[in-house]
Amino acid sequence: MIRVVCYSEDRKLQQVLGPALGADYHFRVESDKALVQRAVADGRLDVLILDFDSNYGSLEDGLQLFSSVVDSGIAVVVMTDDERRSATLNLIQRGAYDYFRKPPSLVELRVVLGRAHERVVLRRELEKTRRELQESCSCDNLIGSSRPAQAVHALIRRVASLNAPVMIRGESGTGKELIARAIHNLGNRAKHPFVAVPCGAFPETLIEAELFGHEKGAFTGTAGARVGYMEQAGEGTLLLDEIGELSPQTQVKLLRVLQERQFSRLGSCRLIPLRARIVAATHRSLEQMVEAGAFRMDLLFRLNVMTIEAPPLRERVDDIPALARHFLEQSSAAFEKPVRDITPGAMDLLFAHQWPGNVRELENAIQSAIIVTQDDVIGPEDLPRSLQQCVPLPAAREEGALSFEDQLWEYKFELATKTLAMCNGNKTLAARTLRISRAYLHRLIRPSRVQLGAA
Repeated sequence: MIRVVCYSEDRKLQQVLGPALGADYHFRVESDKALVQRAVADGRLDVLILDFDSNYGSLEDGLQLFSSVVDSGIAVVVMTDDERRSATLNLIQRGAYDYFRKPPSLVELRVVLGRAHERVVLRRELEKTRRELQESCSCDNLIGSSRPAQAVHALIRRVASLNAPVMIRGESGTGKELIARAIHNLGNRAKHPFVAVPCGAFPETLIEAELFGHEKGAFTGTAGARVGYMEQAGEGTLLLDEIGELSPQTQVKLLRVLQERQFSRLGSCRLIPLRARIVAATHRSLEQMVEAGAFRMDLLFRLNVMTIEAPPLRERVDDIPALARHFLEQSSAAFEKPVRDITPGAMDLLFAHQWPGNVRELENAIQSAIIVTQDDVIGPEDLPRSLQQCVPLPAAREEGALSFEDQLWEYKFELATKTLAMCNGNKTLAARTLRISRAYLHRLIRPSRVQLGAA
């Protein structure tokens, strides 16, 4: 059914056009501009007819209504008389779909409304496809289907189009910048620049010039003016990476900029509006820094409006195979060395490792293995020594000389598998019964280190 509202003070139109259009149309006449705007905002409207008959209503009201709804996604059709034909043609240039003369021919009205509705349906389908494509592309680098990874993806989609500051927290190597880029790519600023500022990479004497820019001669050694990162970001996204590395003096200036939403280059009094969205990232506990007097509490409150926690790899072990194969494909192509797969034994070692360096350490391990391997697959012997040490030598099993750690591991393995069987394979219930995390349970139910060594 095509939902049509006619904005007019001519009440006869309801009696004449409503029944004539038939059951395929839900037609009503409305003279209250606010009600029409509400219907547009609520998505309860497909086509809007503006009655520009000079005998009914004011031209100014019709133009105001058109301006408020033209970009909403609905089709606007103008019904006019000869006196207001020039104003109607102006609306066609501004985005109105079509017009017809009043009184309309029923055949003409149905054709115009039908084509207008087809355009609305096509536009909505294109917009839906664009959103789905944008969502799928924007998180391409955020590989993972585990619950922690999916929770992060959901938060990204929730905050992407909002203008609120976001604080991304997590250990080093967990992909905080990738999360920030996903927020940018998925939001309404995707067409504008994404600028990442490594706050810890600049000395205290230069960070302000990098952030705010400077004019020629602002300080010793400046050969010319420079546009700062804040200005470069424009209406895009500015990532302040490792925000905890900023000096107290820079924190004060940054706080003022965030409050006033404007700044000036060093050596200039001209104020420049801050139009970029601010996203901050840190691996440090800013709350502890506040208690120690190393970070301003008011700046923390200003930045920490919405928090996204980047989970460490040890809490998302389900994602290790997908991440490892992604790095394998990416790095083998970059190194021009065809390595096609990872053996089950090598994958078991990847599961057994604790990954203190998180995803970045995993990428490094795969790259190292690609270089070392003399085959087209990565085996346990190709992985870095730190990973191979997770498995004891086979001789230890044969001699019966199991270490305390190996015996403890086997006990945990047997306890985890028995509990999982009691819970009918429900990992969440088994983890809750054992009072451990689901991620840790996944590591336990992998073949024990001793079994791997004996295999």
